[in-house]
Amino acid sequence: MSVAASSEGTAPGPTESRRIVLLRHAKADWPQVSDHDRPLAERGRADAPAAGRRLASMDLTVDLALCSSAARTRETWKLAVQELRQRPRTMYEERLYEASLGELIALLNETTDDVRDLLVIGHNPGMHALADALAGKAEGEALARMNRSGFPTAAIAVVSFTGSWKSVEHGVGRLDDFWAPHE
Repeated sequence: MSVAASSEGTAPGPTESRRIVLLRHAKADWPQVSDHDRPLAERGRADAPAAGRRLASMDLTVDLALCSSAARTRETWKLAVQELRQRPRTMYEERLYEASLGELIALLNETTDDVRDLLVIGHNPGMHALADALAGKAEGEALARMNRSGFPTAAIAVVSFTGSWKSVEHGVGRLDDFWAPHE
């Protein structure tokens, strides 16, 4: 399955600058349900719109949002997207739930090159591992903040890279921004 976005106008080429925005789901509750069906906790219902406001304040035009099929990620996205000026096309992706780093990179590699900015709403440890792997040996204040905080719930990492989605691999990008609601 190809991960694509419909776009109007000129599509970016394979050497264009692109961004991957990683959003970890907000704080989840622990009721007597399966892990996949866990809803957001009260704090999560407050943090998800805050994450949406942070996304809205960034200079992003998200072409496609990939959201895990888990209840807590869908609820996070439902609350966050209300804060955006424009709702991106959204695909709910089963493979994001409990995805390993390799599975996440493989999923990114399926994205078509008409997508410039991609938002992924997922889970830890995958979101932290992916941001860390893509940033490679990069240094900087955003990376230091991310590593100090451990990528808490409702955190956002923005990684930029140049090239095709098929070229996404370890060390290809730069961590441009990291934000957490209780930082």
